[in-house]
Formats: sequence, structure tokens, C-alpha cells
Amino acid sequence: MAAGGITLQNLPRELPFDTLNKITDNFSEGRLLGTGAFGSVYEGVLEDGRVAVKKLVENAPVAHEQIFATEVQNMMVLEHENIVKLVAFCREKQNRLVQINGRHIIAEITETLLCYEFFPNGSVDKKLFGDQSTNIDWETRFTIIMGICEGIHFLHTLPSAVLHLGLKPQNIFLDDEMTPKIADFGFSRIFGQDQTRKNTTSLVGSVGYMAPEYLYKGEISARSDIYSLGLIILEICTGKKNSSSTAQKHARNYIEGVKKDWNLEKIMKEYTELDEQGHGLDQVEGCIKIGLQCVEIDQQKRPNIEAVLEMLNGLQ
Repeated sequence: MAAGGITLQNLPRELPFDTLNKITDNFSEGRLLGTGAFGSVYEGVLEDGRVAVKKLVENAPVAHEQIFATEVQNMMVLEHENIVKLVAFCREKQNRLVQINGRHIIAEITETLLCYEFFPNGSVDKKLFGDQSTNIDWETRFTIIMGICEGIHFLHTLPSAVLHLGLKPQNIFLDDEMTPKIADFGFSRIFGQDQTRKNTTSLVGSVGYMAPEYLYKGEISARSDIYSLGLIILEICTGKKNSSSTAQKHARNYIEGVKKDWNLEKIMKEYTELDEQGHGLDQVEGCIKIGLQCVEIDQQKRPNIEAVLEMLNGLQ
């Protein structure tokens, strides 16, 4: 049995490029599920079910080799209810006709693809803010928050902790029962037992979700993920999207708006189904307070994930 309780039968398998090309109709627009910094994701169908196929782009902010090694190695040992499963991968050299300095030549290009479980409910972002967004009741929202925190707790408390560093609603998917699944580990870093903080010169992350110390000093720690988590909690509670611009990568305007506007009166107005359920209102108010603690500028004032879960359990 491998690390994390994974059996050999459950390990992701390697598939040929032609197979993945075929099941996505040559990576057609009709199969496109979404596009991010590392590449585009397409829907495909293997013999044992639907999958989401991520095809890495040539100009990704991190080298293909690093993304592949980071994501595949991480995902092979991550088995948890709230973590997306990597089911297959491909890293294969292909001859392609490319244009260089006005001339067309045949070049050898390494195609890198990652296949994950497919979730028809899409991401938390699409469910909350997309074209097909639905009015999710508070009980479901609270369950989603709990599940995300359980997933982060699993990552942060591994013998060699995994920091995600790219947490955002677009990277959290929902299964048929609305259970959240954290995905996209291309940015993540593995920390040894004796490490609590680290500096990096390769700053990559999502606008609106990066912690200030990471954004301005390149400093990363478990509390970098906590900052991103806090913003996600606030978005789920308020139903209002953090629409930070490149000038507001740490979302302080959004955070100040939540502090100012989301009092008990506002919560009662937005969650009318909780009018006669004081406990539910307490939960919403409590979660907003937890979210605001997580986005403190001073990282020492942010709770760790154990404390976040303890506070959430206290609201049940």
C-alpha cells in the first residue's frame, strides 16, 4: 500500500496522448470546461466514466516539468473525501508543425495532460456566480465550508504538509451531493516537519486570493492558504463575488465591504429562510466572523486550520 492509504490499483494510470485527444474530440471548443493559468480543461469519457482533462499550455507561468512533477507527485498521495482524485496522466513527445521567425518547421513538443474525476455540478464559483448559478440554501453552504476546511486540514497536517497556494472558488468542485473537492495543485509546495515559513522568488497565484505577505514579500506559510480560505468563506456566506482587480490582488476593498455591510440585519434580509431559525443565523454570522479572522493582514492574527475547524464545529 502506498502513502496516504492508496492501493496500487487506485494509483493514476498513464494514458497515451492519442487516447486523450480522441475522447476530447481533438480538444474541441464543445468539450471545453474552463481555462486557467496552467492550461485548459476538457470533458472526456473513458471506459470507466467521465473525466476532466487538463492540457497544459506552453506559456504556463511555471515550467511543464515542475507542474507535472508537483501535481502528479502530490496527487498520488492525497486520498481524502474533499480532494479531487487524479485518475490518469500523460507526458508524451509529439511532432508538431510550428512557426518560428516566419518559417514553418517540424518540432518535437512534449504534451502534458492530467485527468481528474469529473463533477457535473462544476466549481463553487460556477455554482455561486456562474450563468447557471442556483440559490443554495444556508445548510448546504455551511456543509461546503466545512468540507473545504476538512480538505485543507488534511493537507496542512500531513507528515510533510502540503500548502495549496492557489485556493479559489474556481479550484473547488462539487459532486452530486454538493461535497466540495479541492483541485489544481500546480502551485503547491511541500513543507517538511521542521518548516513553518519559506520565501520564494517565483510568485504565482490568483488575483484577489493571495495573502499580503506572499504578494509583497514572497513569504509563504500555512497561513497563506488560510488567507485564501477566509475569502472563500466570505464569498460563500455573502453570495457576493470577490471581484478584485490587479490593483487589489489581496482584496482589501472587498473585505472592508463585508465588514461594513454584513451585520445581523443584513444576514436576516439575505437569508429569509432562517428567520425563525436563530441557530442558522448564528451560523452565518459566526462563519463571517471566522472568514474575517482568516483575512487579517497580520498573519500571526490568523487562526490555523485546526482552530478554524474548532470554531466551525462550535457553530453546529
